[in-house]
Amino acid sequence: MSDSLATLIERLVGPARQGQFSRLRRGLEKEGLRVDPAGRIARTPHPEALGSKLTHPHITTDYSEALLEYITPVYCRPADAMAFLGDLHRFTYRYLGDELIWPASMPSRLAGNDSVPIADYGRSNVGTMKRVYRQGLDVRYGRIMQAIAGVHYNVSLPDDLWTLLRELEGATDTPMADYRSQRYFGLIRNFRRHSWLLLYLFGASPALDRSFLDGREIPDNLEAHGSETLVSRYATSLRMSDLGYQNKVQAQLKICFNSLSNYVNTLRNAISTPWPAYAALGVQEGGEWRQLNANILQIENEYYSDIRPKRVTRHGETPSQALEAGGVEYIEVRCLDLNPLLTLGLDEAQIHFVDAFVMWCLLAESPWISDEECEHLDDNRRRVVERGRDPELQLCDRGQGRSVAEWGGEILAEIDLVAGLLDQLEAGSPHREAVAAMAPRLADPTLTPSGRLMGRLEESGEEFSDVMLAIAREQAERLRGEPMDPAREALFAELVGTSWRQQEEIEAADRVAFDDFLADYFERARESRLLGEESP
Repeated sequence: MSDSLATLIERLVGPARQGQFSRLRRGLEKEGLRVDPAGRIARTPHPEALGSKLTHPHITTDYSEALLEYITPVYCRPADAMAFLGDLHRFTYRYLGDELIWPASMPSRLAGNDSVPIADYGRSNVGTMKRVYRQGLDVRYGRIMQAIAGVHYNVSLPDDLWTLLRELEGATDTPMADYRSQRYFGLIRNFRRHSWLLLYLFGASPALDRSFLDGREIPDNLEAHGSETLVSRYATSLRMSDLGYQNKVQAQLKICFNSLSNYVNTLRNAISTPWPAYAALGVQEGGEWRQLNANILQIENEYYSDIRPKRVTRHGETPSQALEAGGVEYIEVRCLDLNPLLTLGLDEAQIHFVDAFVMWCLLAESPWISDEECEHLDDNRRRVVERGRDPELQLCDRGQGRSVAEWGGEILAEIDLVAGLLDQLEAGSPHREAVAAMAPRLADPTLTPSGRLMGRLEESGEEFSDVMLAIAREQAERLRGEPMDPAREALFAELVGTSWRQQEEIEAADRVAFDDFLADYFERARESRLLGEESP
């Protein structure tokens, strides 16, 4: 551990005792595929009784009509976020009939590309744009990739903690919004350097149903297990591999998060730069939209990354415009698999660990990432994704080979000190306990979620989809039998009607054709880019 980190932690003990580390704000976004009783992806519409997926603040869909997405409010206590997430599941199960929520990140049994239904958000211009964007993802990458599910973890620091850090650093001459953005980007750089540790500790997708390949040749890193299952013996997260949310065109963007301006300008350039292969697919066909445009990215959200800087957008504002206007407000961690062995896909202990990990990324020194280091980071991440549980695996740490266990152990020792800050006003030591619980996983890869799932498949000889279907039934029975918090139950019931009325109001308020609406959207984005280029 560097002397600067040790000194900083020592100086933060007093403020931590005063509660300045106890008000981290976090929210969860958790996806889950609806499936029929046989474990096949559901072809039914999103249940009307759950409300409008366009406007409901907590229950919506991601890419597919079958891909449920739950969004919790922002909470200071992980237990509150988990309780809300649990009740979202319980409420949903009241209206799913005999359908189930698939517990794994890699999808259920599929019947080709068209078996994944694209989500429909109604006839408003906003809803049409969301659907056309998804159609663009289909023509570019196919729908099957979009049936993968995961957990997104959003976290922000309280204002008084930013004030304290700015004073300790002697940066009071830097405007707070700029300082906060600079430090968030330092956090992101350290996250990218060490996200392989999260992939190792929490990756839970070492296997998939053969139907996921849709007749394509089996990659070298996969082998048959039974007649319907493909496994990668040492993999941690096939979801985060080349099979999942990766894109070779986007790889050329080389975003290493060295500054807000670099990040914003790179994304804006990508949404305004044509790509010949996408142009060849056609933007419209027979008057029908196939994709929003033929550029490297249709919109900024198409950029795949394991972490993103974020800010809540106002009406009509793009993510880059929001970041440019107000700076980074929070970060979104996007590399977490669903853990099928946990009813909600994750638990409080995992939240406590990720909190400590993120805070360590913030407090540790974080120099800018060179192009050469950027390649090493991507390579480390790929190695852990594909064979993180291989005892022979070596990662690159500043030019030196390191084992996952050795390097991970050093990181855990530093994270433990940061966890102590977070635990100052807690009942007990939940953050330090969460960190300590990870040490056995480093010593024994079979204890990781991916290791446990591989162990079950190897011991039983069962097919991946059969195992997940059995788990889905167990979880559904449990959730259907559990009571809901009465206040949340009343809130969810009220939001059903409210969300449908809001969708109707949006549709009634449209005054321009979709083509004009879309042209105006991209014109505003272009004008913002030009203004940004003229700014000092």
